[in-house]
Amino acid sequence: MGKRDDLIAQYADDLKNKCGMQPDMDLLTKVTIGCGPAIYNADASTVAASQPSEIETVKENFLIKKLGLSDGPELAKAIDAVLETYGRSERNKYRAVVYYMLTKHFGKEAVYG
Repeated sequence: MGKRDDLIAQYADDLKNKCGMQPDMDLLTKVTIGCGPAIYNADASTVAASQPSEIETVKENFLIKKLGLSDGPELAKAIDAVLETYGRSERNKYRAVVYYMLTKHFGKEAVYG
């Protein structure tokens, strides 16, 4: 198994044990690949939930640009709900896991089809 496979296994474990959901491994793999080289960078691979600029980045670069959603208060609410599900106290919120949950939340799996 390669490094990416190890990371995907880690993300699946987080989804099961920290978020209480059974991951769709095909979608999780596609979301992880979509994150590009960021998954290998310790800083970029996680979402700093306490930084407003980081939340804005998730909204702008992922929800609006990647998923094609329109800006509005529901985007911030969705990010908040996903971070709540992941656990506010959870120090390492992996970007791929957050993006996966947001993709599922908005029913945008087809973007990765």
